[in-house]
Amino acid sequence: MDIPLAERLRPTTLDEFVGQEHLVGRDKPLRVAIVQKHKFSFILWGPPGSGKTTLARIYAKALKLELTEISAVSAGKDEMRQAVKMGGVLFVDEIHRFNKAQQDYLLPYVENGTITLIGATTENPSFEVISPLLSRARVFVLNELTDEEMKLIIARTGIKIAVKEMDWLVRMANGDARQAITMIENTQELYKKITLETLKNTLQSKHLRYDKLGEEHYNTISAFIKSMRASDVDAALYYLARMVDAGEDPLFIARRMVVFASEDVAAPTALVVANAVFRACETVGYPECQENLAAGVVYFSSAKKDRRAYDAYMTALSDVKKYGNLPIPLKIRNAPTKLMKDLGYGKGYEKYAKESLLPDELKGKVYFKKNA
Repeated sequence: MDIPLAERLRPTTLDEFVGQEHLVGRDKPLRVAIVQKHKFSFILWGPPGSGKTTLARIYAKALKLELTEISAVSAGKDEMRQAVKMGGVLFVDEIHRFNKAQQDYLLPYVENGTITLIGATTENPSFEVISPLLSRARVFVLNELTDEEMKLIIARTGIKIAVKEMDWLVRMANGDARQAITMIENTQELYKKITLETLKNTLQSKHLRYDKLGEEHYNTISAFIKSMRASDVDAALYYLARMVDAGEDPLFIARRMVVFASEDVAAPTALVVANAVFRACETVGYPECQENLAAGVVYFSSAKKDRRAYDAYMTALSDVKKYGNLPIPLKIRNAPTKLMKDLGYGKGYEKYAKESLLPDELKGKVYFKKNA
């Protein structure tokens, strides 16, 4: 069996690894842990192609521990039992796809040291990993690879690539090293040369589109949200169906709907509906919860849109970043002690004041635009 180019080029030591300097640079936490052979469980949270699997393998190799790799998408009970029985390091790719029961199963083995767990996820582990498991693991956040880091990795393919083609590849891959290498490999295999034309032709091929599920994942959720925002019920249902048919985590979809409810609808009932859909997906699961998702999509697509709360908050947040912590007016400060009262804290406070309570530098500024 031919080994993919991305796999053949995968680094096996920290010195070969490119990117994530905040974690593996000199005296940085993950490098220190690997060099000093600290044994502990951790979660690697970052975008596709940023080095999560590679770092897990480097860690296990450095500590001379048996490494077992499973995917949360396909792992069944028997595979999980066998993985635990192996001991050593258990690497769970896409750990956010494990349900609560599956994560609960791993917990005692992490607690008693039978396994050292390394989870990889593209989703916020605060939402996706159960609290007891998360409290027993460190979380390392990986960043999208920079353009320069991407170019260094692409150069390792040994395939001559001109400046224009290199720049196009870097933009297309959007920080995903595996996707860039896969694109190069497929283009070389199909056309025997790398040009803008051959790269673009390869990008359109069905074969590659199935190879880069990470990008399709983000493209589809983007189309889904934008269709609901435009009140295009049919398009929103179509993109929902694409995600469901591809096996997308229903909680990932439902969570985006919770955000959409406050960001784009902002009616009191919208968040109630979104949370009800999320809860239904959490308790019912596939296949039935696709009906809950569909009902929610129709509701949100049909609802009157109102982004005033979101826009107002973002403007206020911009002022916070611009001006820093401006002094809070004395009259609305907390005054729990006599000294504070003597200094004027809380003096002149009225419960239902009509004047602006913003800091003096922003006095009278309007963030939320009320309907005329």
